[in-house]
Amino acid sequence: MSGDGVARSSAIMASGTLVSRVLGLVRTQQLAAVVGVTGLTADAFSVANTLPNNINLLVAGGILQSVLVPQIVKASTQGEAGEAYVDRLITLSLALMAGLTLVATLAAPGLVWVMSDTQDAQARSLAVAFAFLCLPQIFFYGLYTLLGNVLNARGHFAAYMWAPVLANVVALGGLLAFRFGGLPLQAAPGDWNAGMIWLLAGTATLSIVAQGVCLIIPLRRIGFRYRPRWGFRGVGLGGASRVAFWSFLAVLLSQVGFVVTSQVLTRATRLADQEHIVAAGKASYDYAFLLFMLPHSLVTVSLATALFTRMSASAHAGKTRDVVADFNRGLRMPAPILVPISVAGFVFAPMVTAIFFFGEPLAKTNAVAGILTAMLVGLVPFGWLYLVNRAFYAYEDAKTPFRLQIVVTVLATAINLYAAIGPVRYTGIWVGVGQTVSNLAAAAYGLELLRRKLGPLRLGLTLRTYVRLIVASLAAAALTVAPVWMLRSHLSESRLLQLVALAVMGGLYLSLTWSFAHRMRVAEVGELLAPVLRRVRR
Repeated sequence: MSGDGVARSSAIMASGTLVSRVLGLVRTQQLAAVVGVTGLTADAFSVANTLPNNINLLVAGGILQSVLVPQIVKASTQGEAGEAYVDRLITLSLALMAGLTLVATLAAPGLVWVMSDTQDAQARSLAVAFAFLCLPQIFFYGLYTLLGNVLNARGHFAAYMWAPVLANVVALGGLLAFRFGGLPLQAAPGDWNAGMIWLLAGTATLSIVAQGVCLIIPLRRIGFRYRPRWGFRGVGLGGASRVAFWSFLAVLLSQVGFVVTSQVLTRATRLADQEHIVAAGKASYDYAFLLFMLPHSLVTVSLATALFTRMSASAHAGKTRDVVADFNRGLRMPAPILVPISVAGFVFAPMVTAIFFFGEPLAKTNAVAGILTAMLVGLVPFGWLYLVNRAFYAYEDAKTPFRLQIVVTVLATAINLYAAIGPVRYTGIWVGVGQTVSNLAAAAYGLELLRRKLGPLRLGLTLRTYVRLIVASLAAAALTVAPVWMLRSHLSESRLLQLVALAVMGGLYLSLTWSFAHRMRVAEVGELLAPVLRRVRR
């Protein structure tokens, strides 16, 4: 593919990701209006709709993505023999996914019991009803992964990245029909009837069906014709790589830790309901995590994806110095954006959640803000760990990332268990703290392991950059926190005025941070602002 072709494909994929995330935010807002930000109903749907994602992460992230998909990509270049091979792999994959989906759906009550501490009979019954309708998503998540990678192997990237946009549109349509269709909003678990359950959970599953099935159209347009072929002898699954094995174990370990997280958070919701107080639970955590992931996915992931190819090439060529240089570049380049966002949580998180979930009581939006603030403190080490893992993957080393996942899971689980015995009002915040502490520890350990592997990492400049940005961000926060809190109290009745205030004060905060950092000679700030300054001068 030519340079222009790569740039064009990258732009198409990036635009699809951006549109999907914007629609995802709107979808989340509508979901909060339908089931609430906290409470038994919100947690019931959160647990049920998370189950297929967790199981898909194990299967698609472990087996399909690491074992089957690479073989499909390789076989797609081998003519007719390769097509027959791909047909067999797809047939085997679909059969496995169908069997897993059937077993998981039948086991819905048990899976809900594993993931939830809810003892309210009506809330548990509602979660099980949601799960029966949501778990069939597993098959269509797998279908999306398989067909999308066949398209990617043939150089067609757009449909794979834009299919989630269709999923969000379908799900959003169901939520809007629920919200404006005269149905009761944020109903108690015992007040949900079959029609309400089918509309919410059914359209959630229909959205994933659409996401997977829609890829059949572009596949047929490029001439791909799938024919079910049985007989799997010689398919080659016995040659699964060690990378796939350790990757699967890492995902499995993370999911074991997530079971504890889900149990602790649903327990918090149960106790808060019994005590008639507001506390963050599983649904609140999901909303906070979605907001937390936005800067990570749009900044760190995009940069790490671009650098990973270069680091892999340098690693295979034995150019250690180039790997170290790209690794440091990956640490420093996102810093002017991520460090200010991390500090901004203390100032702006309550305003962001109040605007995002406008109409909800401040006590509930503040519960989400508490978790979000605790998570945002760890935004930078979360990105460090992501980049450290990519550095090891560049050397085809997946065992070390598994060791780092052990650190994350053990520390996060220990703090989560501590959260479970403390005041229920602070359970969600402690869960966020556990995420931050565990990622920081794993990132520090990973940097040490990387130093042993590559030699000196030359982190002096990188550390000075972060220290200066932290000082600049704290100074800017100190100057903006008082007016922001005053504006929050005076503009609480108008989302538009709050949004304007957030834009103005957020812009002022960033301007002050970057100005202070530039005066402290943080070169990355100049690089970030250079294109804008050139246009202003013109």
